[in-house]
Parts: sequence; C-alpha cells; structure tokens
Amino acid sequence: MVPREWRIVDSFDMRIADLNTTDLDQLHALSISVGWPHRAEDWQFLREVGEGIVAMDEIGRIMGSAMWFPYDEHFATIGMVITSPRLQSNGAGQWLMGNVLDRVAGRNLGLNATRAAQRLYLSLNFTREATVYQCNGEAVAPPELDAPAGSVRRPLEPGDLDTIVELDRAAFGADRRILLVRLLTCSEGIGLMRGGKMEAFSLCRRFGRGHVIGPVVAANDEDAIAVVHPHAARHAASFLRLDTREQDGRFSDFLSRCGLPVYDTVTTMSFGRHWLTGRKRDAALEPRTYALASQALG
Repeated sequence: MVPREWRIVDSFDMRIADLNTTDLDQLHALSISVGWPHRAEDWQFLREVGEGIVAMDEIGRIMGSAMWFPYDEHFATIGMVITSPRLQSNGAGQWLMGNVLDRVAGRNLGLNATRAAQRLYLSLNFTREATVYQCNGEAVAPPELDAPAGSVRRPLEPGDLDTIVELDRAAFGADRRILLVRLLTCSEGIGLMRGGKMEAFSLCRRFGRGHVIGPVVAANDEDAIAVVHPHAARHAASFLRLDTREQDGRFSDFLSRCGLPVYDTVTTMSFGRHWLTGRKRDAALEPRTYALASQALG
C-alpha cells in the first residue's frame, strides 16, 4: 500500500514535506500562481504562528500547500490550501486535506472556503455556516469622528495583551494568545476604553498589496467603527483590506464610505462542533469578531 504521504499526481511522483522547512520563495511563487496576494513576508508570518505541509515533486518543486493553526487543544483553523493550476483537477487538494485531517484529528475545525474549494470541503463533511465579505480598495479618508460618548480611544500597548486575548476569546471562541502575541509586534493597535475597561480593539498590519485591518472585536457597530476609523484615516489613498461577516448595518455602510466595497466572498465552514452557530449575535454586551485576522487565521 502506498503511504498517504506519497501519491502519483498527473504523472508526478509527489510527496508530503514540512511547510515550515521549505523554501519561502517557492511558497510565494505558489500563491502568485493562483492569484493570491500574499507576500513572502506574509508566508513567513503564517509559518511562525501555524503548521503546514507542502506537496513536493521529485525534483523539489512545491506544487501544493495546506496549513493549520492550532489555537488550543480543541480547535484549529485551516488555511492556505493551494494546489498549482496544473494539479487542481487531479485530486491533489483532497490528498493534501486528507493529510491535514490526520494531523489535526480530535480537534474541531474552521476554515474560510473560496467558491472553487467548497465542493472539496463539503465532500470531507465540513458544514457551511456564514459568508465572509472581503472588502478592499484604495481607502478614502473618513470624516472626523469622536469616540462614542463616555469612551476614549488610545493606542494599544504590550501590557494590554491579556485584555485583548480575553476579548478575542469571548468573540472567537478559542484562546488565540500565540497569534495575538505575534500580531502585537507587527501591528498598529487601537483600544476603546470605558470607565478604565477596554471594550473594543483593532489591529492593522502590512499584508499583500497594502495593509489589512483585523482582528477587530467589539460589542456593537458604533464601537467597531470607532476603532477602525483611525486606521482608515491613516491609510487613506493607499490599498486597505478588511474581511468581515457583517453584511449590512452601520459598520458595513462605514466601510463603503471609506472606499472598501465588497470585492469577493468566501464561506465560513466548520468540522465537528459548529464554530459560529449559537453566539449571542444580538446581545449588546457580547463581543463579536467584526473583522477577521485573515481568512486563514479566522
């Protein structure tokens, strides 16, 4: 029997290798080949906070990839599942995902699937949960906006780590300390304070063609707008991106006014326990994720 780590694909003798030990330039070339915006630096960031595998041919070329981000012993997200255009119709994606599922067995899983990949994930018993709206464009400076009544905005500081980890855990459903520690080293952050307590935050970092805002955690549209506004103003006239599940309402309208219309959509899917279902989406005091860290990271 041929081990799962080896496969003949389109006459190539393919093997699985550790993504974290492979050539960064090849990973960058792979994402370029499918039109994804990730820079080599973005790949390196993902390698620092996650694990992954690549499909490699007999002469060492990377022909596919898949990553997972184990936030705790119960939950992980899956992302960066890419196969080169030549192999996309030859079962390479299913082979890669089979290897990933072996490695994360026992965890509940979440991912954000492109339209082209949904059939693959449905065949593996993932369940559709929600739509993610990729909003991006050349940012337009929003009008001046005061913080909501009774609140104040301030830059995030290293000492805020425990607070934002807890806010993010309440919104996301898992402890992402390992990710947030790394994000704080490369992001501009804004916190919204009331009575000395942080009630919302946002992070913004270099990514792809410009900058990406995320994660953003807040309990309501007004607070979410308050912590996104400074990033939109700072990056006016440059490329800016934000991925959200907010389809309409004040937050969505604000993004449009900032020059960030919906460019594309992906579908949030889960395996095992439902990831999003049952959250208190309408509770005024319940934090929720207004912007993803990224489609791969959730």
